Amino acid sequence: TDVITEISLADKAELFHYKLQRESLDHYHVATMAASQAADSQWHNTNISLGGKLARNDVHSQLLGEQSHVTMNGLYLVTGEQHIDNHTRIDHAVPNTTSEEVYKGVLDEQSHAVFNGKVIVHKDAQKTDANQSNRNLLLSRGCEIDTKPEMEIYADDVKCGHGSAVGQINEDQLFFLRARGLDEVSARSLLTFAFAVDVIERISNEELKQSITGVIEKRLPRGGA
Repeated sequence: TDVITEISLADKAELFHYKLQRESLDHYHVATMAASQAADSQWHNTNISLGGKLARNDVHSQLLGEQSHVTMNGLYLVTGEQHIDNHTRIDHAVPNTTSEEVYKGVLDEQSHAVFNGKVIVHKDAQKTDANQSNRNLLLSRGCEIDTKPEMEIYADDVKCGHGSAVGQINEDQLFFLRARGLDEVSARSLLTFAFAVDVIERISNEELKQSITGVIEKRLPRGGA
């Protein structure tokens, strides 16, 4: 699958865009999504990747009008020998624009994922407010994550922050659940869902949120058993 999506948001336009990729594990998926945003426009993008032997998502927003805003939320669950890339770019080209980016990943077995997020605050883009986060949960010793959140800032009156985190299931939390009667598999599944649910909770459409929640639960470690 090779998908190109081009989005043009006029003044005061608002778009909620959701993508759920769950192709078979024999498939290759390469997708590019690019948006240009005029003044006071808002683009809320949620990108969830579950399937594909090899999948790559490129998401790009150009904030070209003042008071424009972009939200990029992402979740990737990979297992086996899956490989998923997420490459994002946000260009703050004018003053008084905002962006918020939250990507989370859950990796198991021999899977591999890449997150490369770039936020560029151009020279005249004063009063920019940008936040970027990538957090990953590793469920096995064989999986691997390459994470690279980055910011290029050429203006001096901005509020920007970015970071990444890689970790495993908290053993204290696991013990807490086991002590209250849950078996280990159920406890791990619950903690994994709690990690991923932050991205799902950001979906404003309640019906869509419930549908995606059901799909995610089945993809958790033995979550569908």
